[in-house]
Amino acid sequence: MSIHHQLAAVLQNALQAAQTAGALPPFDPPEITIERPREASFGDYASPTPLKLAREARMAPIKIAQAMVDHLPATDYIQEVTVAPPGFINIRLTVDRLQQVLANVLAAGDEYGRIHIGDGQKAQIECVSANPTGPIHIGRTRGGVMGDTLARAMRLAGYEVVLEYYYNDAGRQITLLGESTKIRYLQLLGQDVALGDEHYQGDYITDIARELQAAYGDSLQDQPTEYFGTYAKDQIAKSQKETLRRINIVFDVYFNEQSLYENGRVWEALETLQEKGYVYKKDDAQWFKTTEFGDDKDRVLVKKTGEPTYRMPDIAYHWDKAQRGFDLVVDFFGPDHHATAPQVLMGVQALGYPTDFVRTVLHQIISIIKDGQEMKMSTRAGTFVALDDVLDEVGPDAIRYFMISRSGNSPIEFDLNLALERSDKNPVYYIQNAHVRCAGIFRKWAEAGGAPDADAQADLSLLTHESELAFMRKALELPEVIEVMVLSSEPHHIAFYAYELAAAFHPAYENCRVLHDDVPEPLRQARLRFYRAAKQLFAHVLDLMGMSAPEVM
Repeated sequence: MSIHHQLAAVLQNALQAAQTAGALPPFDPPEITIERPREASFGDYASPTPLKLAREARMAPIKIAQAMVDHLPATDYIQEVTVAPPGFINIRLTVDRLQQVLANVLAAGDEYGRIHIGDGQKAQIECVSANPTGPIHIGRTRGGVMGDTLARAMRLAGYEVVLEYYYNDAGRQITLLGESTKIRYLQLLGQDVALGDEHYQGDYITDIARELQAAYGDSLQDQPTEYFGTYAKDQIAKSQKETLRRINIVFDVYFNEQSLYENGRVWEALETLQEKGYVYKKDDAQWFKTTEFGDDKDRVLVKKTGEPTYRMPDIAYHWDKAQRGFDLVVDFFGPDHHATAPQVLMGVQALGYPTDFVRTVLHQIISIIKDGQEMKMSTRAGTFVALDDVLDEVGPDAIRYFMISRSGNSPIEFDLNLALERSDKNPVYYIQNAHVRCAGIFRKWAEAGGAPDADAQADLSLLTHESELAFMRKALELPEVIEVMVLSSEPHHIAFYAYELAAAFHPAYENCRVLHDDVPEPLRQARLRFYRAAKQLFAHVLDLMGMSAPEVM
């Protein structure tokens, strides 16, 4: 059990004991809130719960707080509890409890921070889901990194997680892809044909056409556009997977939209909606009664041409998700899904499934800044910033960190110049340098002939410098961060935490020397243990963000 849950249980017992003793009137005890105080001088943890009880208890919050403190059960990890106006309970942990976190980090390794809120539950996370009509551009990367980072946290929370990519490999965009590829192929053969404004203009289309020409010469000129579309989307999908692998995202499932047509699930979903009375015909189109689920107007599912709108296969896909038995589904979408995502869930609800198992996380756009100028992006016009190009320039770690460096509700300006800067201004460098500094200590220790297990029996009680204790307090927070991430589906919390952990570490590194000759041997061993735990924790946190933990930089 993480420390904040332990403290909540202690205060819950204190509240009940105060009621039993008559110091507080009877009322149903609420859930105890534990939070970090605004200032470190107040303590390690605080509870504002007494402020919420004033009406029920008909007492001043500060008197409620005092009654709870007076009835606190004894523990071996709380050093001090104080009451602060207007009714806060401030808690300071024992130094021994802080020091114990180092042993816990080393003993748990990559399991440190494990919680159990997802034990026995299956979850699916859908992210990226870019159309196979062009290379993945940097704008599509944010949802992918958010989803993959959340998946890592959810696995640490006990969930069995399926990371899934939904390929929109059917519909009008694939027809246009086939036409674009065939036109480029015919141009390579010297024919006088031209792309229209709606076609895909990027150089990658010419590259695909050139592959076909090299393999088949001029023998494909009578092939239908469907042939070119199938070949192009397969080649693009393969390239997309390789690009995502470069950024340390590997999907468990690639789900093709086309399969929903091949197995008839799209039309089965439509027929079921018709049978349930949620579809009607108007102007030769088929409309979904979304107004019955709170929408401002009904929506078209099938056009008068007989072609489904994008809502119809998306409804069938989420219907499939519901039938696969997931306890939780998290969809990461860009801002263009703000209106359509609720409509898809209305379809699932109309098909007879509750939708409270689905969380939709919408993230804002990304702007790429280079040399102070924003780079423009458009896949169809061929002016996008390809993820591969950014990977070549700044590497995967910088991209992954900056993609989760802010809440999904906030747009991101990704400054390529900052990402390359080797200074504390660059948060990626700042965090990874903490791991590098730890690695450097052990490298120098080994070069000096130090025994690799010299700190195995170190006396951690010697670690009393305020910088060391500040780092231990921050290390203690990781289980709380994992819980917040999983319950909110907001991965930016781990990025914030990683930076704060580094901010707590670097002063300790400057103030608490370990290899200097004037450091007493017992203290040296204890500090070696401190830096060994810090190194392990930084490697773990970086891995939770899908980033590397370099030994040198």
